[in-house]
Amino acid sequence: MISLSTFPKAGLVAAAILLTAACGQKPQGPAPSAPEVAIITAAPERLAVTNELPGRLEANRTAQVRARVAGIVQKRTFTEGSDVKEGQVLFRIDPRSYQASYESAEATLARAEANHTQASLKLQRYKPLVEINAISKQEFDDATAAQKQAAAEVAAAKAARTNAGLSLGYATVTAPISGRIGRALVTEGALVGQGDATPLAQIQQIDPIYVNLTQSSSELAQLRQALQSGQLQGAGPGEAKVKLIMEDGTPYPLAGRLLFSDMVVDETTGAVTLRALFPNPKRMLLPGMFVRAQLQQAVNQQAIAVPMQAVLRTSDGASVMVVGEGDKVETRRVTTVSSAGDRWIIGEGLKPGDRVIVEGLQKVRPGVPVRAVEWQSKAQPTTPGVQQPAPAAQPAAGNDKSAAPADSKPASAAESNAAKKE
Repeated sequence: MISLSTFPKAGLVAAAILLTAACGQKPQGPAPSAPEVAIITAAPERLAVTNELPGRLEANRTAQVRARVAGIVQKRTFTEGSDVKEGQVLFRIDPRSYQASYESAEATLARAEANHTQASLKLQRYKPLVEINAISKQEFDDATAAQKQAAAEVAAAKAARTNAGLSLGYATVTAPISGRIGRALVTEGALVGQGDATPLAQIQQIDPIYVNLTQSSSELAQLRQALQSGQLQGAGPGEAKVKLIMEDGTPYPLAGRLLFSDMVVDETTGAVTLRALFPNPKRMLLPGMFVRAQLQQAVNQQAIAVPMQAVLRTSDGASVMVVGEGDKVETRRVTTVSSAGDRWIIGEGLKPGDRVIVEGLQKVRPGVPVRAVEWQSKAQPTTPGVQQPAPAAQPAAGNDKSAAPADSKPASAAESNAAKKE
């Protein structure tokens, strides 16, 4: 075993000086490499031009249930907030006075029919007598007029009976349409129909349901100009879809269809009203709710779209970073025309083949060389057939020794003692 005492003191001092000098020098490693950025290559594709418009929901059909005759409400026969069928009984108004009026009208009709029968028989008897001059012509004319008057009285009595029957029927209030009924506006014992037709309840059909959208007239004019110039193509009947975004930001699962666009511009807002129809089987959509609709109004055959995270917005406008000649970063001013999912559709500033930086923007600046790799969206599934290597086994906590090979044998007690002595 060699001891440090064998070296002379001068040699120790020299060695110390060399060690101190070596510690003061900075190691010179390789030059820093260019930062890595993830890019996409701009390429034209066919995308739908989608505009997001505000709107409110409106019932497909709405009916006010009103009392058409005066009386006291005896009974309410429906459950508030339930679905009712057309013709279903909703309220019963005291019908006794209307029943009496109907019976009186029937009696009046019976008396008129009896008078008509008597006048008709008398006219039949007078007809042969006037031919043989047994009676005067004046008597025959009076019998003819009496028969016609009796017939008119029968017709009037029938009309009165029909009117009385209608009033009696109105005492039983039924649903004019099928739909969901709201709360009752009157209770049993209330006097209704006295002077005005008292509202009793409201029924709304909400499956399907309307969505009234508003779009500025300037946007609509720009869209029409783009269609006329050939920059955009009109969405076909099977391609024009409308999707809803609920108030909490969640998408509505069913798609709707556009019904029409109003031909009048609102003078106060400068907007045009559009109406769409949506199925609502689960009654998730209620009248009066505020929603946002994504409306596909045209198709861009040569659209260039980039992920939203690649577009930088400042007070001067929107821009993107691209990898230009010599793999150096360049800034491009762009304009965005609309969105398609999580991407911006670029109107001006990019051309096919441009390499747009998507990730690593915080590490670069214009003029700096970079190393570009293709960007992989996190939404994309893992490449099939590629397995990630299993993580290596970690040593147990507190154990600084490496694991022994599988084929090694445990040391004997004698060998352990010998190692300790050494």
